[in-house]
Amino acid sequence: MSAPVAVAERDRNTGAVPAGRRLRRRDPWHKPRFLETFTWAYIVWSIVPVLIAVLFSFNAGRSRSTWQGFSLRWYFQDPVLSVWHDPTLRSALFQSLKLATMTTLVAVPIGVAFAIGIDRWHKRPAAVWNFQMLLSFVLPELIIGFTLLHVFSNLFTFVHLGTVAQMLGLITFQISYPVIIVRARLLTIGREYEEAAMDLGASPTQAMKRALL
Repeated sequence: MSAPVAVAERDRNTGAVPAGRRLRRRDPWHKPRFLETFTWAYIVWSIVPVLIAVLFSFNAGRSRSTWQGFSLRWYFQDPVLSVWHDPTLRSALFQSLKLATMTTLVAVPIGVAFAIGIDRWHKRPAAVWNFQMLLSFVLPELIIGFTLLHVFSNLFTFVHLGTVAQMLGLITFQISYPVIIVRARLLTIGREYEEAAMDLGASPTQAMKRALL
């Protein structure tokens, strides 16, 4: 009997954990199978209901559980009930697209600049703002929306409820996404590229613009 087979037979008889498994448990760089499985399960749990809702928006009938054939009835084919022929729904659709575009154009540049500032500012205020970004990232949208409604109604009364208030609320909520994503990327890049650019004669602004951004 070979040595590995003998060791495995002894571990099975004594109930001991095999050496390879012990090494995997102690190795911090081994593949996190449980975390990977949990992550994929959460993604499926979150996305599958959305995909089902999107699928049934093309259902020919009104049923939300029985598939009755593919149709664009609810989008533009129905002359009365479709989104395109309903003035209220069509207005809401265009308002949503306008708010999404305006929010992206404003939140992304501010978020990128904010992420760079937090990354370069290593004192306590940076930690406070970083926590604030994480807090707005994890807070439910309903709570943020309810809070902003009271702020605009009672404190900042010069902001009238409507498109401006909606855009300010969306920017306040969405700005944390580019901040967290860009800052995570900055932590993996480091300062080496900018330092190399400055060694080659670039100013700090040029190094940030041409090497980092």
